Amino acid sequence: MSVSNVRLAVATSVIVPGIHPDDSHLMVSLQRLGVESTACVWNDPRVDWAAFDAVLIRSIWDYFKHYPAFRQWLDQLSIPTINNKNLLRWNSDKSYLLDLAEQGVDIIPTLITPAKKLQQMLATMPAQEVVVKPTISGTAWHTARGVVGETEFNRVIAQLPLEFDYLVQPYVPEVVSDGEWSLLFFDGEYSHAVIKKPAMGDYRVQSDFGGTANPIKPDASLIASAKRALAAAVATGHADIAYARVDGVISRGNFLLMELEMIEPFLHLEACPDAAERFASNLWKRLAA
Repeated sequence: MSVSNVRLAVATSVIVPGIHPDDSHLMVSLQRLGVESTACVWNDPRVDWAAFDAVLIRSIWDYFKHYPAFRQWLDQLSIPTINNKNLLRWNSDKSYLLDLAEQGVDIIPTLITPAKKLQQMLATMPAQEVVVKPTISGTAWHTARGVVGETEFNRVIAQLPLEFDYLVQPYVPEVVSDGEWSLLFFDGEYSHAVIKKPAMGDYRVQSDFGGTANPIKPDASLIASAKRALAAAVATGHADIAYARVDGVISRGNFLLMELEMIEPFLHLEACPDAAERFASNLWKRLAA
């Protein structure tokens, strides 16, 4: 493959079908390197994926709502994906947190249960403040927070869809008081970080709910904790990680992993143009190989 005519599909969704503004400088940087990028909605049947040399997975922010179709799409793709398909499949189900915990990563204590046993599990946790969400989800989809046993929380839990498995985790108040860290890595190397905080009166840090994200410089120990999470993913058999966002919270002086985002993480590139250029250079090397 000639580097000067690489055709890269950038997988998006109907939520943002074009190139998201946060990825704009990345695409400009790729173009300067001879990579022609085209935004393609991942589940648009009109897209001829075989016309491209590779697919960069970016803003497919509804894949979890169409999960069987997403898995089928991956299976049918005849071209490489970035990140790779095996990594995407593993990372798409948040039960991977237990895999990382087995490798010694400090995660927010996590239990997993099918929906039909959720009420039974919660009954063993009276008066505890918890967060419940599907193992396959995003953007706080079907997420519930509350105190076990309280009427309103019981009502919300009773309305959750029955077809999912659910994570049950203790509510960590530091997410609100101190913020959630996101550390970005490209090809295993630390790039930049942001601190995310929810809107007043909320606990969800996503911008959809009024949350904010601001650039911040983590100390060496925090970067080391994030690297240990990535190393644990490698130890599970996923050595080829082109990009990753390590999300966590510092609780009682300890960094607790919340999620290891390697499918469609918001990369916070708009506030860090040099990071976009580094990522573009890494992608160029992969595509030229």
